[in-house]
Amino acid sequence: MSLDSPVARARALPWKARAVEELTAARARMRRMLEGLPGSVLVQQHSPLMSPLFWDVAHVANQEEQWLLRALGAPALTTADFDALYDAFRHPRATRCQLPLLPPAQAFAYAARVREAVLEHLQRFPEDSDVPLLRGGLVFGLVAQHEQQHLETLCATLQWMTSHAYRPAARPRPRPGRAAQGEVYLPGGLVRLGSDSPWAYDNERPAHLVRVPGFLLDAHPVTNGDYAVFVASGGYEDARWWDPQGYAWIREQGVRHPLFWIPQAGGAWLRRRFGWVEPLPADEPVQHVCWYEADAYARWAGKRLPTEAEWERAASGLAGASRVFPWGDTPAGRERANLGGDTWGPSPVGSYPAGATPEGIWGLIGDVWEWTSSTFHGHPGFVAFPYREYSEVFFGTEYRVLKGGAWASAPVAVRNSFRNWDYPIRRHIFAGFRCARDAR
Repeated sequence: MSLDSPVARARALPWKARAVEELTAARARMRRMLEGLPGSVLVQQHSPLMSPLFWDVAHVANQEEQWLLRALGAPALTTADFDALYDAFRHPRATRCQLPLLPPAQAFAYAARVREAVLEHLQRFPEDSDVPLLRGGLVFGLVAQHEQQHLETLCATLQWMTSHAYRPAARPRPRPGRAAQGEVYLPGGLVRLGSDSPWAYDNERPAHLVRVPGFLLDAHPVTNGDYAVFVASGGYEDARWWDPQGYAWIREQGVRHPLFWIPQAGGAWLRRRFGWVEPLPADEPVQHVCWYEADAYARWAGKRLPTEAEWERAASGLAGASRVFPWGDTPAGRERANLGGDTWGPSPVGSYPAGATPEGIWGLIGDVWEWTSSTFHGHPGFVAFPYREYSEVFFGTEYRVLKGGAWASAPVAVRNSFRNWDYPIRRHIFAGFRCARDAR
């Protein structure tokens, strides 16, 4: 990546300057996504799984006020009642439209007022502060990542939307020649999992060593074309391939193909993507599949999903030469991965040769989140910081770990060690998968 690219420049900056750049980039992206939408669309409940769009605007601003102003000694701009209104744990998404929320114009004004106060307050802090929240700019990094994560959630909400023809301007995606699927053998050994970097979340900490046996991993994520063969073969009707709970769920819900796929005569497929319907591209990674669907496909193919440790082994290499990203330690640029949200969809597999690992694994970062077989738990020595509700309250066997980020994820929130998690029935997120196999 060019040293004068915005991402590389930000990574080289002292933490205060980097914080300003990342916060500014997130807010600019929010404006691009939402500007021009009618107020009726912003306040509408597009799915019971998602908040009204304008709830997220005030929520990210309220989190910013709580952590970058009040927690750092600045006076409050709002009250505890206001905090409760935008507390994600107090109000299920399906009922947030019934709350006395700020109207859209006031929500945007509140977000602007908080940001102005934050940028002014930021100047008070030294770069070398030893206050835990400020060490390396931790709390500013967490807030910038939090806002970008909500922008990915807004993308999922916009995908659900049918009351308004949302047609975002998309950056062209590469259209390479067909990339043949194959398996790569990855020798076993000690692997460094997690991260101790200044902006890492608590669930990534502490970095630690584990031994991972050798295994085989697909060089590319499973594509729409691959997955369509599973559907055509009757994969959704054959209980042999399914986790029993997953099979019961798809029968109950009537699930017969990935979300947003539209069957056509003769076995052809269309898909709905935001404000339009188009032919299903066979060469893109399949997305909008839940963990149960990914697991069933892997069994049908005679394989399995990789564990989180195997995925991170593939991305980071062995411990003696561990990498922050699949290609090395240089942050993601457009030539290495499809991130940032401006393509509005995955790129065909094989689009980013500069993003491949030295061992020949492609597309581990960007395009689609990748389901793993692992449940979500803290690393050995985990300590919740700065609050339990980010990670610890979700630890347990009911969630599965996803890795690698998607096209809608921001570079600031994607690295080999980053951990996403969700229920195994979730299909609206931008998730796909690749398969693994034991080495024999």
